[in-house]
Amino acid sequence: MDGKLTVCGRVWCLGDNIDTDQILPGYAMAYPQEQLKFHALAGSAIPDFASRVNAGDIIIAGNNFGAGSSREQAPVALQAAGVGAIIARSFARIFRRNSINIGLPIMAADIIGKVKNGDEIIVDLAAGEVTLPDKTVIRGQRPGDNVLAILQAGGLIPKVRQQLQQEREE
Repeated sequence: MDGKLTVCGRVWCLGDNIDTDQILPGYAMAYPQEQLKFHALAGSAIPDFASRVNAGDIIIAGNNFGAGSSREQAPVALQAAGVGAIIARSFARIFRRNSINIGLPIMAADIIGKVKNGDEIIVDLAAGEVTLPDKTVIRGQRPGDNVLAILQAGGLIPKVRQQLQQEREE
């Protein structure tokens, strides 16, 4: 994402309460980080997701996406697999924070039932909007300016590095 706050991609629809065991099953926790992408959503209703996802694709979900354990590897696996953004009615608090920290764009919006698998949508994080295939615009919860800055930097660590570099130059 580095620098982009707009994501255009193909939709993958999931339901409510998609937990971290569905996002990245426990057995995958023993694998090296570079292999996590091959197991993204392996415990979900789309177990072959990792072999079908295209870079920039967007996950659409219902309530409480990312519930369960606090494993940071769950959003890492999704991002490494190529997920460009996640739009859900709501997120588990720790999953939300872990996603932001690694630079994985997320936004709360209710578009369940308004799109189907394979539809292409546009997510404008800065505006807090999702543009559906029929050009209808759905307002979501715009991330705060600090979150947008972290996402734009590519994650929390790159954002801190930017700040430190700016301080050195002043």
